[in-house]
Amino acid sequence: MRYFPIFIDTQELNCLVVGAGEVAARKVELLEKTHASIKVVAPWACSTVLKMQESGRIKLINREFEEADLDNRKVVFVATDNSELNEQIHDLATSRGILVNVVDNTPLCKFITPSIIDRSPIVIAMSSGGVAPVLLRYLRQKLESWIPAKIARLGRFSEKFREQVKNTLDSVTARRYFWEDVLDGPIAEQILNGNENAADELFQDKLNEHNQAGSEGEVYLIGAGPGDPELLTFKALRLMQKADVVVYDRLVSKEIMEMVRRDAEKIDAGKKKSKHTLPQEDINSLLASEAKKGKRVVRLKGGDPFIFGRGGEEIQTLVEQNIRFQVVPGITAASGASSYAGIPLTHRDHAQSVVFATGHLKDNSINLDWPALVQKNQTVVFYMGLTGLSIIQEKLMEHGMSPNMPVALVQSATTAAQRVVTGTLDQAQKLAEKHDIKPPSLIIIGTVVNLHSDLSWFNLEQNLSSVIE
Repeated sequence: MRYFPIFIDTQELNCLVVGAGEVAARKVELLEKTHASIKVVAPWACSTVLKMQESGRIKLINREFEEADLDNRKVVFVATDNSELNEQIHDLATSRGILVNVVDNTPLCKFITPSIIDRSPIVIAMSSGGVAPVLLRYLRQKLESWIPAKIARLGRFSEKFREQVKNTLDSVTARRYFWEDVLDGPIAEQILNGNENAADELFQDKLNEHNQAGSEGEVYLIGAGPGDPELLTFKALRLMQKADVVVYDRLVSKEIMEMVRRDAEKIDAGKKKSKHTLPQEDINSLLASEAKKGKRVVRLKGGDPFIFGRGGEEIQTLVEQNIRFQVVPGITAASGASSYAGIPLTHRDHAQSVVFATGHLKDNSINLDWPALVQKNQTVVFYMGLTGLSIIQEKLMEHGMSPNMPVALVQSATTAAQRVVTGTLDQAQKLAEKHDIKPPSLIIIGTVVNLHSDLSWFNLEQNLSSVIE
């Protein structure tokens, strides 16, 4: 992030605008909405600037720029049609430590003005760093249509009662929970509909209720899906934004972690082969202890928490200790990997059933019902099977599965790093070694794999280049 977004208090801000054409007028129009003192210097002015001068909000000086114009100024906008003069003013302002913006010349900008959605006191600012203005305009259009104009009423209502809430509820967490209830319920509806008296009464009742009840913790067990952040459910995203504490696994992508509430405490509970950041028993205890402190705890797990995610063990601990919890399903790795690889798990001509199995090694063996896995018209999906792939290959063939049964190895499914390697069961171990397949990877076995070459749609070039004949 090259440009750090920041909001400046304009109550005592002295601004200078050099130039008074239509380009400069657009900057002055933005400044007029603030409390800043605005001085405009230019030998001539367009009609728009002249009209703004009549309002008395700006001071227009009709002459060429002089270095003394920078005195006592904290922000400068430069918008003349003289590139040499623009650069000269930039250098002078920079030498004085003044923030300067040369319009339409990003390299000469110490700051840039964002695209603004004004619902004062709610103000939303967006920027593309000057590289994608059309995209920025598109996003602003979407947000303008989505955010109601009346949202300003909620901002003013919050301001009116801010001190009362602060004096009534003694902790930041309690105040945040209270305002979340206010803004996501009937009180907000009354405000948006203009029924402020009714909203005031409901508000006081809600505040008394929170003051008497105190904060009760809760755990949200959330499936983060196989990697693509767009596969998160709406509910998962909403609860992630409420979190005080997030306990996450290594399979949860950075992109998904970016969607977590910014100031939540984040605890890495990731597990790798022979290396557990936190043992499972400690994770169970951690979730319970944080919830007992009155916190909202998100347990964020790759895939689905109830499919080889040990989610059942975690909520058993919560049940035993009478802690409230919710479970939010996620797209399990098998579904995500097969869909993004173009391999249907079931198909009328190939498989009428699908079995999920874990290939996790224990004492250098895999204890599974192998005969049940070797059935006609069935797809078998192995989670955590790379380490034991040679055993899986050997045991399936030993119990009657054809060495020529199609196999797919799907690495980093649904992400930009996805790789799909296909071959036959007797080649499986060699395929993994040759292509250096790494976790997280899934193994799909069955004739449905033959559909991959025709149905593959995601990251197509990389998929096809990985196929071994």
